[in-house]
Amino acid sequence: MNLPTEVRYRAYADWTDQEKQAIEENMAKSPWKASYHIEPRTGLLNDPNGFSYFDGKYHLFYQNWPFGAAHGLKQWVHTTSTDLVHFTETGVKLLPDHPHDSHGAYSGSAYEVDDKLFLFYTGNVRDENWVRTPLQIGAWMDKDGKIEKMKDVLIAPATDATEHFRDPQIFEYNNDFYAIVGAQNHDKSGFIKLYKATNREVTSWAELGNLDFGGTGSEYMIECPNLVFVDGKPVLLYSPQGLDKAELAYDNIYPNTYKIAERFAPETASLVDASAIQNLDYGFEAYATQGFNTPDGRALIVSWIGLPDVDYPTDRYDYQGAMSLVKELSIKDGKLYQWPVSAMADLRQSDEPFENKGTTLNCYELNVTFAADMTSTLVLYAGHNGQGLSLTVNTQTGHITLDRSQAGEQYATEFGTSRTCTVAPGSVDARIFVDNSIVEIFINQGEKVFTSRVFPDADQSGILVKEGLITGHYFELKN
Repeated sequence: MNLPTEVRYRAYADWTDQEKQAIEENMAKSPWKASYHIEPRTGLLNDPNGFSYFDGKYHLFYQNWPFGAAHGLKQWVHTTSTDLVHFTETGVKLLPDHPHDSHGAYSGSAYEVDDKLFLFYTGNVRDENWVRTPLQIGAWMDKDGKIEKMKDVLIAPATDATEHFRDPQIFEYNNDFYAIVGAQNHDKSGFIKLYKATNREVTSWAELGNLDFGGTGSEYMIECPNLVFVDGKPVLLYSPQGLDKAELAYDNIYPNTYKIAERFAPETASLVDASAIQNLDYGFEAYATQGFNTPDGRALIVSWIGLPDVDYPTDRYDYQGAMSLVKELSIKDGKLYQWPVSAMADLRQSDEPFENKGTTLNCYELNVTFAADMTSTLVLYAGHNGQGLSLTVNTQTGHITLDRSQAGEQYATEFGTSRTCTVAPGSVDARIFVDNSIVEIFINQGEKVFTSRVFPDADQSGILVKEGLITGHYFELKN
């Protein structure tokens, strides 16, 4: 949604109750609200921020401009969960109310330090000529949700970076705190800065250098870098804007990617023996993935189901964006696997044999198998004419195609209407979550993942096997 700068950066206090109520009433008219995914209370939801564990609960903020489906004066909205499925907004917000974040609380991370939650984020500051200065700043949140911002800048703008220098992620390794920050150099190539906290003091950061992760610099900016450890191996998650498609095939406006390395070597600011770059998700929408290691060592991730610089059908209802399901990472045969957290099964209200359905609530889970040695097509959101979101699996070749060209309201068609990936030939398992306007598909226990938005027509609520043989289970999920 294109709105004037003076609207997008209007002070929160200047919005009247009548204007806020009109936004809420318009949003309530949307036919596409999700049931079990996080969506914004109003306005834009984009990057997941501050995903962490603290005081016996999981914490997840979402970046938000509350006054429409546009990128404006951002805040963080706080949610908590005990099961990583049900998230509750607490009313706590990290507001753009300080000279160091005067034009937005941009993305960042969180970590428990000294019995408080340390929030590490980018403060967006612009001068009277609209020149941006990115500041890496911090705040403390106590167990009562009270936020106190730090007075001093923690990491000043990097001299070898442009104004695009943001998204600090704090992590712990060998009893020390480190941070990585996404950046663009003056030659317009993306890179990542590595820092270390002096004596574990998160108020004092020393630069260790530019992280060597085997990147080529073909992207013009790296956003939202995260380093997590899976079975002892460092996994770098990042969003390289403008990445050369000769380096990685992708269709979305910007890719969401990862690399697995053998070892993190802070003394040389490097990821040793990093793999080739890989797509984290093969669907139409997954970006700005944030991950962290829990106190018991699991690596959890969550993504923004949305993309920058793309207009969505919900924009006319003054909102946009959602959070993906929380997924746990594992590594098998050198591949990164993603799997929904176990508590997702608690949403199941029924267990029925899989079969064609004329209508559903578009709020369900499927666990199905595509038979070997044939091509099978499953249509989700099937309308009266049999058209909808098509998932076609050729188990002879291992090719999988998701096609939304016949599924509801079309948008972003300049980036294509289908997405593909490959797996080994043979029968294919799929775990599929449908949530009104969101679909998440996990292939072969999470070897490949498709995350997408779909905005179905009013009659598109069926399930149809168009060809082939598909067997399994249907679970209606709690609304």
